[in-house]
Amino acid sequence: MASNKTKYLVRIAVLSTIAFILMYIDFPIPMLFPAFLKIDVSDIPAILGAFSMGPVAGVLIEFIKNILHLIVKGSETGGVGQLANFLIGCAWVIPIGMIYKREKTKKNAITGLTVGAISMIIIAGFVNYYITLPFYETMMPMEAIVGMGSVVNPAIKDYLTLILYGITPFNILKTLGISIITMLMYKKVSPILHK
Repeated sequence: MASNKTKYLVRIAVLSTIAFILMYIDFPIPMLFPAFLKIDVSDIPAILGAFSMGPVAGVLIEFIKNILHLIVKGSETGGVGQLANFLIGCAWVIPIGMIYKREKTKKNAITGLTVGAISMIIIAGFVNYYITLPFYETMMPMEAIVGMGSVVNPAIKDYLTLILYGITPFNILKTLGISIITMLMYKKVSPILHK
């Protein structure tokens, strides 16, 4: 029993560390989305953890990677960026882990990724509207933030349209890309995660 708990904790620690490192590999998609939106693949280890160990593992990996990021990177956003990343990540990994845990089939993996993506996109809209954008507005005028969005999409005119026409399409693309990468990886890393 102690051995299983130790293996579980080691897997969480390793996946959290990988997720933390992956947070530093991010890139924008110029001409399609505002420059401040950057894709990073740090949710992949949390999704792999949710697949192999359940939703609690996915949440722990999201939590640890953000705490490490806060400690190492500092609080240039006062922890708001890490809080948003944690909430949005959890909205993704919890449904994935819950659905896949019921029956570990390819169909459930795809269903979990799809439901998780929808959950993440909806929660991200609320988190951005009520937490992230109001915080950034304390550092720069909302007109400047919206202006960064309207440069690539003239339909972006305020908070709400920034979320609807900038952030939401970005998150759809992000969840699709990360889901595909995860599906391609999982069968290859699954034996290691279940040792």
